[in-house]
Amino acid sequence: MTDRVTNERPWLAHYAPGVPADVDIPSGSVVDLLDASARRFPDHVALDFLGAQTSYADLWDQVLRAARALHDLGIGAGDRVAIVLPNCPQHVVAFYAVLRLGAIVVEHNPLYTAEELGRQLSDHSPAYAIAWDVVAPTVAAAAPSHTQVIAVDVSRALPLRSRVALRLPVRKARATRAALTAKAPGLPTWHRLVAHATPLDPRFPGPTGDDIALLQYTGGTTGAPKGAMLTHRNLVANATQALAWAPTMVPGNEVFYGVLPFFHAYGLTLCLTTAILCGATVVLFPRFDPDQVLDAMTRIPATFLPGVPPMYPRLAERARARGVSLASIRYAFAGAMALPPETIDEWEAAGAGLLVEGYGMTESSPITLGNPLTTERRPESIGIPFPSTWIRVVHKDDPTIDVPVGDPGELLVSGPQVFVGYWNRPDETGATLLPGGWLRTGDVVVVDDDGFVHLVDRIKELVIVGGFNVYPSEVEAVLRRQPGVADAAVVALPDGDIDHVAAAVVAEPGVTLDTDALIAECRRHLAGYKTPRQVVVVDELPRSTIGKVLRGKVRDDLLARVAG
Repeated sequence: MTDRVTNERPWLAHYAPGVPADVDIPSGSVVDLLDASARRFPDHVALDFLGAQTSYADLWDQVLRAARALHDLGIGAGDRVAIVLPNCPQHVVAFYAVLRLGAIVVEHNPLYTAEELGRQLSDHSPAYAIAWDVVAPTVAAAAPSHTQVIAVDVSRALPLRSRVALRLPVRKARATRAALTAKAPGLPTWHRLVAHATPLDPRFPGPTGDDIALLQYTGGTTGAPKGAMLTHRNLVANATQALAWAPTMVPGNEVFYGVLPFFHAYGLTLCLTTAILCGATVVLFPRFDPDQVLDAMTRIPATFLPGVPPMYPRLAERARARGVSLASIRYAFAGAMALPPETIDEWEAAGAGLLVEGYGMTESSPITLGNPLTTERRPESIGIPFPSTWIRVVHKDDPTIDVPVGDPGELLVSGPQVFVGYWNRPDETGATLLPGGWLRTGDVVVVDDDGFVHLVDRIKELVIVGGFNVYPSEVEAVLRRQPGVADAAVVALPDGDIDHVAAAVVAEPGVTLDTDALIAECRRHLAGYKTPRQVVVVDELPRSTIGKVLRGKVRDDLLARVAG
């Protein structure tokens, strides 16, 4: 390691043994990852869905047959195909089949309302939508008139014994059937479409690394959702970087738990691309259920568990109650929100391996930073840059000006995982992607001398009071320290021509909070302009599907209360 590299990338000194400073990105496409693992580990279990298992050879065969069926429908290179599915084997097959044709996957949350789906579907105008039959009618109603919807019966991927049990004329079976499947009259079905298809000719031209592979929507809580365009190279790069971050993983010998939704960039990268690159078994969960996860641990123990912070204490508590060992989980990686140190302690005290925090965003495929998978990890830091990733910290009002080390500023990142722009939004692309390939994250950070990054807040969520910046997370931290406060969210509310600070707090069970006392306590610890003028007690805070507090929704709710 040269002095120049050491000086410019001080974080390299904290890499785990075996992690390279830079990675070689394979020149092929995402589909090549699956093709390679199917050749290398044909008999290894690729997918486990509540006990139903699919080998790598069988998965590749299903992908080629589905690709042929979709090709016969007229889907080709550049066409957008919406996927509106929970985690299930059909989701994996559809994802790779669409990509094999050179078409573009567009992931959607199956729990979205018709209005939410309609905005996204209208924006990218898909040729087809492959949708869970429970929501297929909603998708059909929300989609543009030319979009054809294919309904997927998720229950067909269950083990035979489970499918038989679903047919029993008992209340539990009826409830389970209703949760997993529904009739979608008038719509073609995925099962019939691919059941008798022959495999796609291997000579059929596939995508290149520069082709767009994925549109992933982002920004819905702060404005109109935007489709981030991610190329095959972007996704392959991030999978390569993620696998390099854990050099002790053994290809063909790992078990990844897919508890994160694949329609989110975090779950997609770690469980649909990184795991496949590693030749790992992916255990699929339609939703996060601690008992369902622990049932799987007794059958096919996990070695790697990517998740979000609230999942880990719930799993640790249930594992203790049920006497289920977590010792097989060597690594757990948390993202999407802050990881409290007490969560780390509770998780590792339960007998599991290292739990570390990382950072990313949809526009970077998504991972750019991570704590090292060693005792070098630092709780309350979002980590250090991944291999082949560079960072800068700049003035929040002028990204051409770098701030001194240790001063807060906006985080910029660059690397092969950074997206190529927003779908049909050149102006927003130009504002986010700067010359030299630097991505504006919109996050305020402080970087230590040795390269560890600490998140301060999001620029878009700053509260500006009389010209002074108020970082919501700083005020939230004070509120959460107060007895009886389980959670808090801080936003700006208008007051004439200026904004003021307001907070929504959740009380611990059985506690009655004195909001005046909370405001007084904030005044003891914070400058006057940072102190909330209003504190409102709510039953719960609105969260995204992966658990992020939706501050935009909090603000709307508080405004409605004020208006009322």
